[in-house]
Amino acid sequence: MKRHLIRYKTKPERTDENERLVKAVFQELREKSPEGVRYMTWRSDDGTFVHLVETETEAHADIITGLAAFEAFQNGIRDRVVERPQREEMTVVGHYRMLDQ
Repeated sequence: MKRHLIRYKTKPERTDENERLVKAVFQELREKSPEGVRYMTWRSDDGTFVHLVETETEAHADIITGLAAFEAFQNGIRDRVVERPQREEMTVVGHYRMLDQ
């Protein structure tokens, strides 16, 4: 199981657009309902977005990036953000009712 945290801040005038594009990714995920991947995104009031992506195996790693909606989200991302997104692999230290295990 791999978990990645992606964090970035959007330009104020592009924050709502970014949110719409993120929501489209979730819509496509719901429609296709792929196994082996879990995904969550948060947005703060200052335009910071935090994405948590969990994949069961390496074979599942391309599920989200293979979506048409994700391709649309990626297109122009550098124009929407203040600085490039930062991606880190994360390890769960503990949780309470946050993850199905």
